[in-house]
Formats: sequence, structure tokens, C-alpha cells
Amino acid sequence: MDRFDLKILEQLQRDDSLSIAQLAEGVGLSVTPCWRRIQKLEKDGIIEKRIAVLNPEKLDLSLTVFVMVKTDKHNQAWLDTFQETVKNFPEIVEVNRLAGEYDYLLKVITRNNQSYDAFYKRLIAKIELSNVTSCFSMEQVKKTTELPLGDLS
Repeated sequence: MDRFDLKILEQLQRDDSLSIAQLAEGVGLSVTPCWRRIQKLEKDGIIEKRIAVLNPEKLDLSLTVFVMVKTDKHNQAWLDTFQETVKNFPEIVEVNRLAGEYDYLLKVITRNNQSYDAFYKRLIAKIELSNVTSCFSMEQVKKTTELPLGDLS
């Protein structure tokens, strides 16, 4: 991956709706080489998918909860059940396995406290957890989907 690839990725992270001509001009390439590079970045899995970023507030999804989970089960059967369970909850938008005091961190987006409570009850009915701690976000200070590509150059 060279500086042109990085420039292409930076531009696409900011605005995927740019035409190939606009993108090529922005990175200093002609259209065909730019398009070929994008195709290669997709083939290589560097570009996983292209999406629209939605505004949760406008969709009445204004509650973000970070749920820290502990388990006393550390076997493959429990892990498989946990992974399948969290995949089936659309409110869970991110799951991270952690090192430290907690085993998992879930990012949950929902409408309000009542919908979170309903989600919580469905979750604990599906999977055995030894401790669940919920932290309600008061304010989102920073949000980005852009990866720090400047660190790669």
C-alpha cells in the first residue's frame, strides 16, 4: 500500500459518495488507475463495505449504554452461545472481548430507559452472566468512523 492508496482510503472514509472522477482528482490520479486501486483495496479486504452513517437522534435512538459483562464460564460452549446470542440483538452495535476486570464490553443503542430495560431482560434470559454493569452515556464528545491512517505513512 502506497501513499495513493492511503489518500484514496482517507477520502473514502470522509465521503464515500464521491464519484471516481472526483476521488481521482483529489488524490492526483487519473480515473482508471484510481478505480483499479479501489477494486484491489476491496479485493484485499482493506475496504470491507460501504455504508451510510445514520443519525441516531433523528431516528429516536438517543440512548447509548455501555454494558460491561463478567462471566464465570470460560469454556467454548459458553463462548459459542454468547457470540450467537449477541449477534441476534440489533440493539448491540459493538462487542469487544476485554482483558482485565470485565470480560466483554457491549455498546447498546436504543430509544430510552424502558427499551433498554426490555433489552436487558431479554439478554439475561438468553445467557448466563455473573455480573452486568450498565453505564449510560450522558454526552458523546467525539464520534468518528475514520481510522487514523496518518500513522501508516
